[in-house]
Amino acid sequence: MEGKVINSSKTDTAVLDNMLIVSSSPHIRSNESVKRIMLDVVIALIPAIIGSVYFFGINALKLILISIASSIFFEATIQKLFKKEITINDYSAVITGILIAFNLPANAPWWIPVIGSAFGIIVVKQFFGGLGSNFMNPALASRAMLLASWPTIMSSFVSPGPDAVTAATPLSIMKYGMADAGASATVAEAGASLPAVKDMFIGNIGGALGETSALLLLIGAAYLIIRKVISWKTPFAYLATTFVMLLVLGVETEHLMYHMLGGGLILGAFYMATDYSSSPVTPMGQLIFGIGAGVLTALIRIKGGFPEGVSYSILLMNVATPLIEKFTSPKVFGEVK
Repeated sequence: MEGKVINSSKTDTAVLDNMLIVSSSPHIRSNESVKRIMLDVVIALIPAIIGSVYFFGINALKLILISIASSIFFEATIQKLFKKEITINDYSAVITGILIAFNLPANAPWWIPVIGSAFGIIVVKQFFGGLGSNFMNPALASRAMLLASWPTIMSSFVSPGPDAVTAATPLSIMKYGMADAGASATVAEAGASLPAVKDMFIGNIGGALGETSALLLLIGAAYLIIRKVISWKTPFAYLATTFVMLLVLGVETEHLMYHMLGGGLILGAFYMATDYSSSPVTPMGQLIFGIGAGVLTALIRIKGGFPEGVSYSILLMNVATPLIEKFTSPKVFGEVK
């Protein structure tokens, strides 16, 4: 009996000693993990995945699956070659694959997502240290590379439905077809008409796979905000600034909703501008990031020669992220200059 008391006393002492251990900050405790966060993003993207297959058919599903498989393959291969821990089970490569596919036309050939995944995973992500070290969003960098390399393929969109005929996007119609159609406007764009705003909101329009349905993207975005996976600051600052800048630049009020619902603005604001690795972590920095991306998007669309500006705007702000964080980081308590 006495021995049991002694053992109990030793156990209590050990527990007390562990409680009194002092370690360096931070002391934040959380049940969140990289895998759990990434899984939440995958769940949020499922409605848009289903929508893309519904609107654009089986080829959309094929491109998404090829893009995901390619991203996982290249991630595992390069990590094995670099003799690093293989982390394909954290779902980050899956998300990159989905987002790369979401930036492709539904009629893109199968090898386009393969090349895009190779560039995004190997060059943009792994060459710079892997997850958490990439300085720009891999999916957007892949889109920019593919657009520069195969502009005809990346700019040829089809309308939803079984016919899948080539169709101009609403932004292309406004830039080329409803004003003075210049040399860059195609015959289809010059004679096209704008779809109903309702169709844009639902997703029944031509465009990249994952950017057409604002409704399905917003459902996923609401899930991410409720789950506190992303902050509202960057996307709302982005959308609000784009809206204001479009007004300042003279966009007619009846065309504002086409700009807000089209061209990947919703997809970029909620799913790409909020990338942990390539966007600011400070609250003020997130607002500045969103404002900067909004200004650039509106300027590229209205004053530039390209009807879309989301990709390049976010990429430019990705590059500016270290500078933003430098000037918005809070001072360390007790710090002396």
